[in-house]
Amino acid sequence: MTRTIKLALLSLAMLTSVAACAAQQKKTEVKNDEGTTAASTSVVLAADRIDQYVPLLKGKRIALLSNQTGITSKGKHVLDVMLENGLKVTEIFSPEHGFRGKADAGEHVSSSVDEKTGIPIASLYDGKSNRPSKESMDKFDVLVTDLQDVGLRYYTYYITMANLMEACIEHNKEFVVFDRPNPNGMYVDGPILDMELKSGVGRFPICTVHGMTMGEIALMANGEGWLKDGKQVKLTVIPCLNYTHQTRYELPIAPSPNLPNMLSIYLYPSICYFEGTTVSLGRGTDQPFQCYGHPDMTCRPFDFTPTSRFGAKTPPQQDKLCHGVDLRGLKYEDVIARGIDLTYVVDAYQDLRSQGKQFYLKTGKRNFFNLLMGNTQVAEMLEAGKSATEIKASWQPDVEKFKAQRKPYLLYAE
Repeated sequence: MTRTIKLALLSLAMLTSVAACAAQQKKTEVKNDEGTTAASTSVVLAADRIDQYVPLLKGKRIALLSNQTGITSKGKHVLDVMLENGLKVTEIFSPEHGFRGKADAGEHVSSSVDEKTGIPIASLYDGKSNRPSKESMDKFDVLVTDLQDVGLRYYTYYITMANLMEACIEHNKEFVVFDRPNPNGMYVDGPILDMELKSGVGRFPICTVHGMTMGEIALMANGEGWLKDGKQVKLTVIPCLNYTHQTRYELPIAPSPNLPNMLSIYLYPSICYFEGTTVSLGRGTDQPFQCYGHPDMTCRPFDFTPTSRFGAKTPPQQDKLCHGVDLRGLKYEDVIARGIDLTYVVDAYQDLRSQGKQFYLKTGKRNFFNLLMGNTQVAEMLEAGKSATEIKASWQPDVEKFKAQRKPYLLYAE
């Protein structure tokens, strides 16, 4: 594959390097003209960089892919800021959980109208299609994405972005990413997705914890030919300032209903695998993704009962007393240092299987645990009695391979 690297770094000491790879010349741009300044070393979000994106978007009809996370550092929604600066937003697209971020995981969300602005909202999670209609595509010239991701292959916001990138290729529209920090961007971990297991929780051949921002993923998808038929979208990424992949960026707003705080976000890479099992990970409690348990797990110090509530209408093991482990006492740095910690999964698997109890969810032809994991080898090793350390060692070659592959697309220092 032919690649070109375009550097768009103009007199900004705050951003050490900006590089974008593309298979075709001039298809990809990193917009970082001189002008934006920061009063301190705090992270400057792309949504804050009005002097960068207003000239780029002025006079064009704009569609916005965003949700409740699309806010500036001052707490204003990017939609309102765009309108205040005379930009013409004609359509809003909403990802999983809806434009206001209130729906359950995977819940179908109907299209609607934004009450504040009167702009139509086209849901991409309405149960009909994950792509916009031709009618929607005809309403705009350029699509802007501003979503706060958490850096996991099975977190669906990047998949929604990829679907819209392909729609923009088909309809000859421009695509712009307002970048945001990745709160799990400090490391890379987990196996590369086996593309035989491509699904709604895994789109690209990337590690489980990919350590990239949405802008970097867009650049990589464009440059590696991962979009439909290997085609490229006309892509511009507006990067953050004063950010590196070692920056600890605490999210000002929950990215989805069951990731309410930073501990849940840091534990997410280790706990989410329980979604493919009979084990509760705390949905329907005050500590989602910060505990795990099951009615049949034995000799456990922590009890909880999942109930129907906002963001978890029908949680696993609903109304059943679960016995398990409370992880809320863990320190952030310890969780980050461990990366994907499979001791929780191994613990629950061995407990339930020793009693002859069901561990994996029955979800049709494909094992959802394998879809989340991205391969079948981990389940095989789990069933063979391998330790968490042995299983983790099995994917280290994937980690090194992916880190080298992604390097040309990184906008921020590692």
